[in-house]
Amino acid sequence: MDNKTSNLLDIRKEKINELKTEGISLYPNDFKPDHRVCEVKGIIEQNAETLGENGRKFCLAGRMMAINKMGKSSFVRFQDAGEQMQVYIQKNKVGDDVYALFKKLDIGDFIGVEGPLFQTRTGEWTLLAESFRLLSKSVRPLPEKFHGIKDPEKRYRQRYLDLIMNENTRQIFKKRSAIVAAMRRFFDKNGFMEVETPMMQTLPGGAEATPFKTWHNALGMELYLRIAPELYLKRLVVGGFEKVFEINRNFRNEGVSTRHNPEFTMVEFYQAYATYEDLMNLTEEMFCDIVTQISGETRIEYQGLTIDFAKGWKRISMIDSLSEIGGVDPAIVNDPQALLAHAEKENIQIAKKDRHGKVMTKLFDALVEPKLIQPTFITGYPVEVSPLSRKSEADPELTDRFELFIAGREIANGFSEINDPEDQYNRFIMQVRQRDEGNDEAHIMDTEYVEALEYGMPPTAGEGIGIDRLVMLLTDAASIREVILFPHMKNQ
Repeated sequence: MDNKTSNLLDIRKEKINELKTEGISLYPNDFKPDHRVCEVKGIIEQNAETLGENGRKFCLAGRMMAINKMGKSSFVRFQDAGEQMQVYIQKNKVGDDVYALFKKLDIGDFIGVEGPLFQTRTGEWTLLAESFRLLSKSVRPLPEKFHGIKDPEKRYRQRYLDLIMNENTRQIFKKRSAIVAAMRRFFDKNGFMEVETPMMQTLPGGAEATPFKTWHNALGMELYLRIAPELYLKRLVVGGFEKVFEINRNFRNEGVSTRHNPEFTMVEFYQAYATYEDLMNLTEEMFCDIVTQISGETRIEYQGLTIDFAKGWKRISMIDSLSEIGGVDPAIVNDPQALLAHAEKENIQIAKKDRHGKVMTKLFDALVEPKLIQPTFITGYPVEVSPLSRKSEADPELTDRFELFIAGREIANGFSEINDPEDQYNRFIMQVRQRDEGNDEAHIMDTEYVEALEYGMPPTAGEGIGIDRLVMLLTDAASIREVILFPHMKNQ
């Protein structure tokens, strides 16, 4: 805390003691506003010609954001849910005692006011206070109005101040809420049922990632925060819920970056009697629907890029993308030694344990992914990196899987599911071997899930979409921390 803030804090504490001595209630709980500022503004738009004449009174409340004291009268600008309005307070209207109280208040305090509306000489609609109350006394001063909060570190750690002072931040999270609501409406319209699955799991499954561990005292057992809900959602398909979705948190014990937060939000959904191609079509429809609702059209601007979500997205296999987009000679894509040599030439780090499919994927990540600006489905992922995806009948080395890329980053991952329990068991065995070779993120054997498959699961396709990254796109946010209310931060 700097000296200026410390001095202001001392002054406020002195005022608080004075008010307490005078018997002023600093935190009353009996004031009920009858309108929000946004509602009053709507009424003004519809009744501007008669509102100033009919004497209609409004009872409003909010946080004082600016005060202009002028002796026996003052103007106050207060904020309610991000909307601001002006109040005019006169000593002869509210009385000597109330006006004396007002003069002791500070920016940041919550007030309640009641009175009619009038227009100032500049044409601004203003509430003429006939009654005025203190509703909540702020102890700490807000940041300076014209400087706000510029330091990202402070904005993320003290998001409440960021929301008070920065209109853009408020709009981001209002839009995030609208995006999630639009997604729920889309799933409901298409016959999906929303469900909830365990956040603490006995085995971490559904993705290749390092989990967070915890301990359950009463049960005396180790549990993991889930890295994905996938294996539980597919159990529900086995049980007869043929269209399910879940919007919730996942947890992965990984690094923090502009695109990664250890705790993040995803939607996962599963549909019986569908293929990965059906889900690509559904995803196009969903994104077009959401983007149009949020932005009013299918085109958006993101970090200087124009992205068009109109249907007809590009679809290309990983193998073809390596040559057509990544510049890899198509003659070497299926040659393990030649592809390794190309990776070394491109300074792409390859581990000794990496199989051909993993090498191919690492080359894709480095040479192709950053160039995928417009919505693009990449298909045909290798079996080695797709432990839960159905093998392609055309090429058993590949899977019926896609990933969606927009603005050079992965947004969604989907595939036709394995419903052959023996195949799934063998895939888990492959993953166990990779763990033995040092891949700590490889999937753990889950015999209970295999047992569920043995009861029979219909042909199914499933998909996961990163909601945080989708919100980044639709709010033009460069960092994932801008779209998570309370992102993870290092201890100060």
